[in-house]
Amino acid sequence: MVGSRTATAAVGLLASVAVSVAAWYYFDTIVAFLLLPFVPILFRREREMPTVRTCPDCGFRTRDPAFDYCPRDGTPLEDAATGD
Repeated sequence: MVGSRTATAAVGLLASVAVSVAAWYYFDTIVAFLLLPFVPILFRREREMPTVRTCPDCGFRTRDPAFDYCPRDGTPLEDAATGD
């Protein structure tokens, strides 16, 4: 399935092409600069989200990899998905 970022970029690119074609038809000039803002979005790699780490005692949750222990009670954090 297509990601939301890719779908948004594709719709924006199509709208930009439509505006460029309309400008070319009405003003007899090419407006190619409207295409340029969407090019980097199409080729951007998706970043992997860090895993959620949870304290088994108090329920503290974080995605920050700098936390190894719960700041509330000092319990080692576990990965929420695996329980490690």
